[in-house]
Amino acid sequence: MPKRALISVSDKTGITEFAARLASAGYEIISTGGTAEQLRAEGTEVTEVSEVTKFPECFGGRVKTMHPKVMGGVLYRRGDSEHEAQAKELGIESIDIVVVNLYPFEQTVAKGITGDDLIEQIDIGGPTLLRSAAKNFKHVTVVCDTADYEKVITEIENNGDTTLETRKTLATKVFLRTAAYDANITEALSEGENSALILEKGLALRYGENPHQSGMFFQNYGTDPGWKVVQEEKQMSYLNILDADGAWNLVSEFLKPTAACIKHANPSGVGTDSDIATAFQKSYDADRLSAFGVIVALNRPCTKEVVEKIIEQKIFAEVLIAPSFEPDAVELLKKRPKLRVIEVTNPQRLAKTHRTMMGGILVQDTDTKVLTKDDLTCVTEAAPTDEQIADLLFAWLVVKHAKSNAIVFAKDGITTGIGCGQTSRVDSTIIAARRAGDRAQGSVMASDAFFPFADSIETAAEHGIKAIIQPGGSIRDEEVIAKANELGIAMVTTGFRAFKH
Repeated sequence: MPKRALISVSDKTGITEFAARLASAGYEIISTGGTAEQLRAEGTEVTEVSEVTKFPECFGGRVKTMHPKVMGGVLYRRGDSEHEAQAKELGIESIDIVVVNLYPFEQTVAKGITGDDLIEQIDIGGPTLLRSAAKNFKHVTVVCDTADYEKVITEIENNGDTTLETRKTLATKVFLRTAAYDANITEALSEGENSALILEKGLALRYGENPHQSGMFFQNYGTDPGWKVVQEEKQMSYLNILDADGAWNLVSEFLKPTAACIKHANPSGVGTDSDIATAFQKSYDADRLSAFGVIVALNRPCTKEVVEKIIEQKIFAEVLIAPSFEPDAVELLKKRPKLRVIEVTNPQRLAKTHRTMMGGILVQDTDTKVLTKDDLTCVTEAAPTDEQIADLLFAWLVVKHAKSNAIVFAKDGITTGIGCGQTSRVDSTIIAARRAGDRAQGSVMASDAFFPFADSIETAAEHGIKAIIQPGGSIRDEEVIAKANELGIAMVTTGFRAFKH
């Protein structure tokens, strides 16, 4: 008796060739509806499911495969004398391969389709078949992803069957797929009250925040994480990935070539220029003391000149992340094998951010607000010059990525001082001023939230700050603005806060 394969797919990519090769390998092909029509049209002999079940498809196709002749053929245990005897008694023949991909529910949601049309895209028979075959993976090969066709058919052609290891891997993929499918249905029907967050492809890390803590990285199910490690003599740690993400998100804000040095999830220096190597040098020079064990991020391809600067200045960098690396840079990086190198293969920012806490997960929209000159409101007698406005917008992009309370000093496309993560805004201002030293003279200042008191304005003036950008909205705005007027500082408000905790 020939082995049998049940094929019923919504996404028909590659199915014609796959089915033809299965048939050539001696499999009887069982199929349904549009899949059967396509396979026949391409010359593959097909047995309809209704011929197996002796029962017609009904209720507009809602019921096709859920029948003992199908489910029993998938689920009974081969080699189990009781199962074998009962299958023979009931006239149930084995189904050895199940190839199913599901109705495109997620794509239907993405199109904005709702109501009965959305409900009809909830697959019932497909998940049931997949889960049944996956449960019986010791005997049945289950395929839910078109990317697995070649591996499966190659093993069958070479060995007569798939390996147990392959079948278990495919079964695991099925349960992940059906979990994600059900989660997306739940999220859609609950109108967002429930979340469809499913994670996959766990990557073991060197350790967590501290060496005594284990760490893992999981990517969102069904998505490209958008990055890959291209040099890693030392295994990535939890903090390496955390800081690299923050560094990349920061430099991604800028249109001009920009580099950033990140330490403990905060920028120590950011520089922008027409040339990425010069931008990198600016970012390093902004705070060399803090730039020890840093993450370096570039929003342009990494050049040989950037790597030369890292080597010649003996900069201790943990990670270098960029959208690509020029061949000469790649060769030179081999001289620094302990420097982990990450290539951003698919530049993107997730629409939502997630943080675990208090027995659950906090979810929010990613802060993608981009300010322009037209968004700024001058609230002081003195108005900023065009050069100062450019520096204010630069500083604002940086302050978005520093932990609150955050203060950033900047001038001529380089941060001159950064203070962040403090419990009072004036403390952050003092720290930024100390980091800046004489470079504070003539700089501008960005604050991620309003000033609760005028003390930060006084500190800024003492160190030569000439213009300030802040959200506004404090009950003491009048007092703060009056102090800026008194000290001759130009101040603009954004109407938007940029907290990052």
